[in-house]
Amino acid sequence: MDKLKKFDLMTKIARELEDVRNSFQAVLEKIGKIEVDNIELGDKTIESKLPDIYQETATQVDTIKDILDAFLEKTEDFGDKNNVDKLREQQEINNLK
Repeated sequence: MDKLKKFDLMTKIARELEDVRNSFQAVLEKIGKIEVDNIELGDKTIESKLPDIYQETATQVDTIKDILDAFLEKTEDFGDKNNVDKLREQQEINNLK
């Protein structure tokens, strides 16, 4: 795999990791809303089980954030090391020929 393709794949994976993190964050928000609504309702199953689900999901959000941060750094380092901007410029020049 050439360096530009590898860099593009790395940035795609970073975007997908960000999407996963955002999805988990949305799940946390929905769980929070359910917990608030259940204060009025008082369902014992929701009251007993939902906090555990919330905590497990929050832990996963933290893990995904750690992975994403490390991967973004790796992607940036790869781009800098391999002068991806110059490679992209050269690719554009070659495409014009």
